[in-house]
Amino acid sequence: MASAPSATAARPRLSARIAGIAESATLAVDAKAKALKAAGRPVIGFGAGEPDFPTPPAIVAAAQAACADPRNHRYSPAAGLPELREAVAAKSLRDSGLELPASRFLITNGGKQAVYEAFATLLDPGDEVLLPTPYWTTYPEAIALAGGVTVEVVCGPEADFLPSVEQLEAARTPRTKVLLWCSPSNPTGAVASRELTEAVGRWAVENEVWVVTDEIYEHLVYDGAEAASLPVVVPELLDTCVVLNGVAKTYAMTGWRVGWLAGPADVVKAATNLQSHLSSNVCNVAQRAALEAVSGPLDAVAEMRAAFDRRRRTIVELLSAIPGVVCPTPRGAFYAYPSVQEILGREIRGVRPSTTVELAALVLEHAEVAVVPGEAFGTPGFFRLSYALGDEDLRTGVERMGALLAEAR
Repeated sequence: MASAPSATAARPRLSARIAGIAESATLAVDAKAKALKAAGRPVIGFGAGEPDFPTPPAIVAAAQAACADPRNHRYSPAAGLPELREAVAAKSLRDSGLELPASRFLITNGGKQAVYEAFATLLDPGDEVLLPTPYWTTYPEAIALAGGVTVEVVCGPEADFLPSVEQLEAARTPRTKVLLWCSPSNPTGAVASRELTEAVGRWAVENEVWVVTDEIYEHLVYDGAEAASLPVVVPELLDTCVVLNGVAKTYAMTGWRVGWLAGPADVVKAATNLQSHLSSNVCNVAQRAALEAVSGPLDAVAEMRAAFDRRRRTIVELLSAIPGVVCPTPRGAFYAYPSVQEILGREIRGVRPSTTVELAALVLEHAEVAVVPGEAFGTPGFFRLSYALGDEDLRTGVERMGALLAEAR
């Protein structure tokens, strides 16, 4: 006689919550590009949002000194080194006008942990988050992990990929709890005007909607654009706003993994409690490096921004010269977000790609150029290209891709 099936036989091996997480599309593209390069192929990668500059020497020297200091060989407060929290508070006041005491800042393991902890702290199952789309790939995954529901507010190039108050109001329901706001934007490089920022902030206050605002690209703006901070423009929002930031983009410190979360005292305390169990303190050496970064001058930042600005103008010019490609001019961050919709369905090298996923795969195979398809950001029909890479690689890569796409018939 066959034995009865085990009571646990039908149980899935993985939790539905974790099994449902998609791999980071940007990191996946970057990993594939690096693997192909390691195999000897001359792949040029536009995938990762990572400055190609080395971390400034003074920051590296601070980390080297920290390695030899026994204070850094032990646990430190889960919320962050007190002197770093003080310095981040001072830096926030200096750079964006955000005035909060150090006690209302939490140092996190990179910006991604700040994103996760913000949503985990604010959301209960079923709470809705309004997410202007195109969006950074991590946002919907962090929302889902917290039990929240993403409500996409699709924004097209005709509106500079930014939502109107009318769109937000149309998407609001009794379950709406949070609006995610990111300006300058990843993936589009759009920068909201002070007028739009104020209008959105006042709408959030009037409708009792929390705002999680990601300001990690605050220093990377061009053509006179201003990275206006929501709770600074609308101070009434301070009690229902969480600000996310970090050192990765501004100081070329993506690998150091230091970010922060700032907001109301009860939110910061709850997120600190979560972090005390999740990861304890951020690496002390990395915190000491971040202390040097945020306390020091912005000279190196200005030099990097000037290089990004030059590359920005170059990539827009090159992309706009490709038949069938329409590239808006970004005013912030270091991404171009061109439309390639006119090329879809046309034949290239015997293939008719119907999606930008298929087209990106074709570009990688035949032009040896890695780009991220718009599906990763919620808007098929677009490519995201990071121009945070060397000038020669940038020009060669776009020209290679352009030569391939020009074959479309």
